[in-house]
Amino acid sequence: MVRKSLPKKIKICVVGTGYVGLVSAVCFAGIGHEVVGVDKDKEKIEKLKKGISPIFEEELESLLKKNLKNGSLYFTTDLKEGLKKSLLVFNAVGTPPGEQRKVDLRYVWEVAEEVGKILDHYIVFVNKSTVPVGTTEKVEKIIQKNLKKKINFDVASNPEFLREGSAIKDFLEPNRIVIGVKSKKAEKILRKVYEPITKKGYPLIVTDIKSAEMIKYVSNAFLATKLSFINEIANLCEKVGVDVKEVIKGVMLDERMGKGYFNPGPGFGGSCLPKDVDGLINFALDYGIKLKVLDAVRDVNEFQRKIAILKLKKYLPELFGKTIAIWGLAFKANTDDVRESPAIEVIKKLLEEGARVKCYDPLAMENAKKILNHQNIEFCKNKIDALKGTDALILMTEWEEFKKVKPIEIKKYTKIVIDTRNIWDKEKFKKVGLIYEGIGR
Repeated sequence: MVRKSLPKKIKICVVGTGYVGLVSAVCFAGIGHEVVGVDKDKEKIEKLKKGISPIFEEELESLLKKNLKNGSLYFTTDLKEGLKKSLLVFNAVGTPPGEQRKVDLRYVWEVAEEVGKILDHYIVFVNKSTVPVGTTEKVEKIIQKNLKKKINFDVASNPEFLREGSAIKDFLEPNRIVIGVKSKKAEKILRKVYEPITKKGYPLIVTDIKSAEMIKYVSNAFLATKLSFINEIANLCEKVGVDVKEVIKGVMLDERMGKGYFNPGPGFGGSCLPKDVDGLINFALDYGIKLKVLDAVRDVNEFQRKIAILKLKKYLPELFGKTIAIWGLAFKANTDDVRESPAIEVIKKLLEEGARVKCYDPLAMENAKKILNHQNIEFCKNKIDALKGTDALILMTEWEEFKKVKPIEIKKYTKIVIDTRNIWDKEKFKKVGLIYEGIGR
């Protein structure tokens, strides 16, 4: 049985200091718990100990430094040290796409095996990473198999719903916290962990473990479906002479539609939606179910990533020798993440066709440089430098500093504008003599 009164400050071990793990560790420490972050990457851990975040997220580094200073957070490469006296272990390692787009769970299995070998006291082992339904049950068996002596433990699922660019806020002010458990003991402990948040009125939902795992996948699959749907409608609107922004305005007044994720663009990217759509499709196939809607969602998204080039070729049929400016490299604004970024795919296609590329992003330049290595690409220090001497501009990321640019400023340096995020007033651009192309306009 759990003690009738759990301590206010609970010892938590977070394994994996990537995006989900680091945000979770910092926020758990911030709400009053004692947290240790564990990672095999020695260089990353040394930086974290100094208060240097390996990723950009608003408020993350300041909270990291604050919690290190007050002693509620520390980092180590030693899992045994991390487990010592911890009541909860949050598994937040990566689950990248593997062969045939299936979820690669090797890191999840490795953590479970290592925990089993080290474990010497009761814990709740919580899968925070996005994993296929049934993974947590398998983790329980792996831990049990590797135990050196009989020790009681529980497993649970606690999927994350963090949006890059607003992850701290999403953690501390969530629209829901989902925990999947099969024991009252684990439920009581997890409720206590999240009590500083739930006592403010934010909802916590308790389900069985498999349902919690499925909730995460269904949530992301539905968001991806909304995006692909509005992209198809935008393409239709364009053909028949309708402005999709006016259509969206009318449609979204219906409260049944749900807010957000209903703006056309160059296709969804990032580390979650593409991977999770693939993951759910392949998981269903294992059970003989073909998810036809999600197959279509994926197909639409792959086509949408070609839109910018197709629009550009309406005015520049031959791209060889042309110079194209790219504004925005991150897959979305307010992050430095370029994983599955449509901008990266567009740039690669331009380079393949013999074009020269000048690009700029407020945050994602260094990450993009790790992926893009070509003699015909120039990373510029600001957006105006990226425009100089170009034949066209393609806007790929909806950064605030791009939204504020006046069309006359662009007209000084180039003549064609492809706005894949519909952030500008098309009439104002046409008025100054620019060729303007949006999505579905």
